[in-house]
Amino acid sequence: MTDTTMPPSPSVRIGALVPLTRPGWVSAGRQLLAGLELGVHEVNEGGGIDGRPLELVVRDTAADPARAQAAVDELAGLGVAALAGEYHSVVARTVATRADAVGVPYLCSSAVLDALTDRPAEGVARLAPAQSRGWRIYGDFLLGAGHRRIAVATMPSVYWATGTRVLRDHFAAHGGTVVELGPDPRTPEALCDELAGSGVTALLLLVGHPDPAVEIVTAVRRDPRLGGLLIGAPAGQPELPEWAELLGDDGTAIPFLRYLPERFGPLGVRVEAALRERLGAAPSFVAFEGYDTIAVLAELLRTRGTDRARIAAGWPEVETEGTRGRIRFSRPPGIDIWQWAWSPIQVADRDPAEPGRFRVLHTG
Repeated sequence: MTDTTMPPSPSVRIGALVPLTRPGWVSAGRQLLAGLELGVHEVNEGGGIDGRPLELVVRDTAADPARAQAAVDELAGLGVAALAGEYHSVVARTVATRADAVGVPYLCSSAVLDALTDRPAEGVARLAPAQSRGWRIYGDFLLGAGHRRIAVATMPSVYWATGTRVLRDHFAAHGGTVVELGPDPRTPEALCDELAGSGVTALLLLVGHPDPAVEIVTAVRRDPRLGGLLIGAPAGQPELPEWAELLGDDGTAIPFLRYLPERFGPLGVRVEAALRERLGAAPSFVAFEGYDTIAVLAELLRTRGTDRARIAAGWPEVETEGTRGRIRFSRPPGIDIWQWAWSPIQVADRDPAEPGRFRVLHTG
């Protein structure tokens, strides 16, 4: 039997959960980890937590809820003061539920599913905005651009199903229609045939990346019948470098949600430069979420100590400057965890004239 315990350590440990292998969205996981690691580095450069170094204990979730739950149990046994991270909403939901059960505070960096837990959880907090808020803002963008009848290509998942419901309700309230299409068992070409006769003016990709999202985009772009069809990806796939690498010009002019301000303050400017150097590319909003996660947890550890119960009780009191604004937590209506209400939200796309540049199309 393998001994998974660690010897006593002078460091303060935070458990980090990130998707670093398939079928997880690896590009997002790397961005998230870069932000977490930069945050830890800067805390330690500033003297650590009361003289003790901050240590990140990283576990790969691979977008697998069962694997993530096992990681929570392992990290709890290793004595981490808190848990951080995760990108995939379904995985984060498992992490939040298990962390609450075993009494380890958890700050969710990136997942947006409204119901991150089935019941109120005092030890769980989140930086990313709730899906219902972000996707309604995305719906406002589509409606404002004149799209009243849209289609969604979707796959079975509580995350995609929730997003579809948010859009359907929002469009219905404004006299619009959402047509639901599944990519299975359709081929991308068969999906194009259905779109050509549907009367929709936009197709939203509520599917996995890179498969089948890349194949669908390629098929739609190549189909002369669909030349005027807007492709959208509210989950944010087009922001990450992998999207541009796989699709090139075909990946431009596809609006997505991201959680960045119109302009950064001094902290955001400095962190953006440091993240760019660390990643070798422009950082996405996910990297900033990682950095801000550590900023919040470091402030809690300095003011509340390393006792898990004291940390969990500190969410409504902690307040700190993040890269995207002043962060404080509350309980918005309908949200059963401590929520930063709200991070800035943009609808953006890649500029067809310069695919490496992003255009902000709408803010909320």
